[in-house]
Amino acid sequence: MKLAEALQERADLNRRIQQLQQRLSTNAIVQEGESPAENPQELLTELDGCVSNLESLITRINLTNCQTLVEGENLTALLARRDALKLKLSAYRDLVYSASQLGRRATHTEIKLLSTVNVKELQKQVDAQARDLRLLDNSIQSANWATELM
Repeated sequence: MKLAEALQERADLNRRIQQLQQRLSTNAIVQEGESPAENPQELLTELDGCVSNLESLITRINLTNCQTLVEGENLTALLARRDALKLKLSAYRDLVYSASQLGRRATHTEIKLLSTVNVKELQKQVDAQARDLRLLDNSIQSANWATELM
């Protein structure tokens, strides 16, 4: 199984676990004399199996990420860099958006708002960061489809 397939399976298991939790909640209480639509014990057994499979899969994914090198760096480091870059890019985008909202004055007596940063320069940085993130994500995705799961 390729690493990318394992990641898809992990996402499916997470969705399945979430659905099982909702179904358990729905069937936890019934009116006296009624039966639940689904047997909570069976749902719990299924949940336990899914969680166990997820634990095993996550372990294998993490081991594979640690041992897979892309341009001299392991996937774990690249994933951390991608997450950090996403956070940074989000903050920069928010700043550019906020700094661009100068507002319109109806009269000369209204308070004039000024940007405290150079929006044009920040936008160039945002564009460069977005490009770097795309390239990094492409490298990670390529490695995911080329790497066998351990």
